[in-house]
Amino acid sequence: MAFEGLADRLQNTIQKIRGKGKVNEADVKEMMRDVKLALLEADVNFKVVREFVKKVSERAVGQEVLKSLTPGQQVVKVVKEELTDLMGGEQSKIAVSNRPPTVIMMVGLQGAGKTTTTGKLANLLRKNYNRSPLLVAADIYRPAAIKQLETLGKQLSMPVFSLGDQVSPVEIAKQAIAKAKEDHNDYVLIDTAGRLHVDEALMDELKQIKELSNPDEIFLVVDAMTGQDAVNVAESFNEQLGLTGVVLTKLDGDTRGGAALSIRSVTNTPIKFVGLGEKMDALEPFHPERMASRILGMGDVLTLIEKAQANVDEEKAKELQQKIRTANFTFDDFLDQLGQVRKMGPLEDILKMMPGANKIKGLNNLQIDEKQITHVEAIIQSMTKEEKIHPELINASRRKRIAKGSGTSVPEVNRLLKQFEDMKKMMKQMTGMSPKGAKGKKKGGFKFPFNPF
Repeated sequence: MAFEGLADRLQNTIQKIRGKGKVNEADVKEMMRDVKLALLEADVNFKVVREFVKKVSERAVGQEVLKSLTPGQQVVKVVKEELTDLMGGEQSKIAVSNRPPTVIMMVGLQGAGKTTTTGKLANLLRKNYNRSPLLVAADIYRPAAIKQLETLGKQLSMPVFSLGDQVSPVEIAKQAIAKAKEDHNDYVLIDTAGRLHVDEALMDELKQIKELSNPDEIFLVVDAMTGQDAVNVAESFNEQLGLTGVVLTKLDGDTRGGAALSIRSVTNTPIKFVGLGEKMDALEPFHPERMASRILGMGDVLTLIEKAQANVDEEKAKELQQKIRTANFTFDDFLDQLGQVRKMGPLEDILKMMPGANKIKGLNNLQIDEKQITHVEAIIQSMTKEEKIHPELINASRRKRIAKGSGTSVPEVNRLLKQFEDMKKMMKQMTGMSPKGAKGKKKGGFKFPFNPF
């Protein structure tokens, strides 16, 4: 996550004050000095930092903290609320036109990931909101952009409207909207041209497209890794076009994340979506409160639940529960579970959404090797149907055959078999006794095969 450095600093700072029975002005002053440094280092705009520190300080030495039973926790609550407010308070939802199609103009500089984000947003609209979008190739200056959008359209099985690179973008937008009405597409996503920097020619063309298409949303796609520059770009585009939202890309990259904390305050434009990876489903609605929670190490349970609901088969989950109760859990069940969890996204990101995950040593630097998980899948897939149900049948010669078939080694096969056996024993213990007894008897717990943690 982009906020790793900032999250570490803020969590360490608020940890000092969290458990305090009494909090005085000097405590708050010291904490706010650390918070200020952490925010500035994360490339948050100086004016934004100054305003944030002022608001938190005023509330943290006020009656709501000093008269509360747990002042330290109350200060943390104040920091979280102000951080949420800084990023926009509540989630800003995407517009829906009363007279379809809803038109969205995608704008931004070259290299911010505008075309890819257009595809990701179309995918999200279909998957999460049951919409049928039309993608519009209106970037005629970069021939690769038209081809790229058409490729994305094929990949997603979505229509792409293109008139090549010899027709003006204004005309393309006009005909695309007419086509969407004809074909009953309820969203039109116009992928416009970008430049290496903001210039007059670019803005004039975008203003013409805006005038003709009368968009319901104008989304600026901006690269979070450009830090303070992202805020300056957002300011320029907002002044000229009147943005309705920002989509931050590469928020999963090795960046200080200050852009996400500054854009809303500086431009008064909400962050609507964030890009968290390369895949077509790696775009999420931006929830300020959930992001504040993640930054402060409080986890993000709601996003975790949403991911699980979207990717985990409920019937299979109930079936699995029954199998665990009767200690009837097989390698096929394990493989199925592994597949469902992988659909939710990178495992290290899922772990970080759990409350208290920030206290797990080394979790921030955790990199789970996908190859190791692929090895596990390959080993299980190299077993016969009978072996998956009855792993006790797997003798030395069978282990050699499985290792050869999966392209792994016999020690790796042995390790997986042992850990699977340990896991089954642990499940039996946990289902066969009271929680108190299970807690007392459990030793070490199950580690993921080949211990990538």
